[in-house]
Amino acid sequence: MFDIVLYTCLAVTSLSLAIVLIRAVIGPTVSDRILALDTLGMMLIGIIGLIMILQETIVYDDIALVVAIIGFVGTISMAKFLERGVVIDND
Repeated sequence: MFDIVLYTCLAVTSLSLAIVLIRAVIGPTVSDRILALDTLGMMLIGIIGLIMILQETIVYDDIALVVAIIGFVGTISMAKFLERGVVIDND
């Protein structure tokens, strides 16, 4: 029974991931695309977590952490680029 719930959650999350991917591609503004990519990263972490629960292992926890760090740095970099026009200031 627990496996059925996990597979259902995995299917719903995968469907949501596809919808967010569409938003990231055809978002009307750059801000929408940035938020969609951030959401995509968080959903990917959720999918990795569900797979870890299904397989009863903690092998993929490093992958989830790397995805989280890359998503955070990417979101901050894009927000800074939108605000100032550059990512790294030389001042």
